[in-house]
Amino acid sequence: MTKILRMITIVSFAFMAISIAAAQTYTTVDYPGATATTLNGGPNPQGTAVGTYTDTAGVTHGFTETNGSAFTSFDPPGSTATTPNFITPQGTIVGGYLDASGSSHGFVFSGGHYTNVDYPGAAGTVLTSQNPEGEITGFSCADAACANGPFTSFTRSATGTFNAFNPPGSSNSQASAVNPAGVVVGAYEDSAGVLHGYILYRNNFVTNDYPGASFTFDGGNNAGGVIVGEYRGADGVPHSFVLNQGVYTGFDPPGATASDATGVNPGGVIVGLYADSAGAVHGFIRTP
Repeated sequence: MTKILRMITIVSFAFMAISIAAAQTYTTVDYPGATATTLNGGPNPQGTAVGTYTDTAGVTHGFTETNGSAFTSFDPPGSTATTPNFITPQGTIVGGYLDASGSSHGFVFSGGHYTNVDYPGAAGTVLTSQNPEGEITGFSCADAACANGPFTSFTRSATGTFNAFNPPGSSNSQASAVNPAGVVVGAYEDSAGVLHGYILYRNNFVTNDYPGASFTFDGGNNAGGVIVGEYRGADGVPHSFVLNQGVYTGFDPPGATASDATGVNPGGVIVGLYADSAGAVHGFIRTP
């Protein structure tokens, strides 16, 4: 259920294309020389998005890209695999990384300095977003590498207080993002093993499922209440969606055989990843 695992799942599918939503502008983003690229968060007001790229040795690194051309690679100290998931308007980046022992840690990268943020007592931790008030979302893992569940959603306040939770009836969930109003979105697994999206606001949970889908994962939200994510129909193929004012719209970038929308900024610009017919993974930016 992590963004890394969602990417790997996309690559492994026998793909089937669907129709593409019209009247949008799509930009493909590939880190120079990479074998695979994803975009996971942004762009912020400065036009900077964050994502991952895989080098020719198979190692995953974090990167920023600004306005589709200026790329900067980064890794927390000691990282063997880095996944940045979100960038704030101030340029603070949050995500997760694996250390030399294979354990996953959350990180905050701000002002050129890295800070580890690990859920107390958890075997592994991943951070997924931070809102302007300093509230962070993430999930803790029973598996040190966060490669397998169960996972538990959490928020962390600006003062460092953790609050762990799962939606009612679930023991496996991930928090994906929190917007400025404190609305958290994510996904949970029910007792039958079906994945649903969730919305949490003021201790009230709402389940949301893409119509007719067998799998819904809420990957991000913005201040206007727009939610983006991934759904899978009866064919099991991943596609992106937007949920805006109660209306779902599915889409894939041009040339995509599978896709996943991972984040949306206040202006409605969406980032994510897609696989082409050759199985190569690319980042994308969708502009309204």
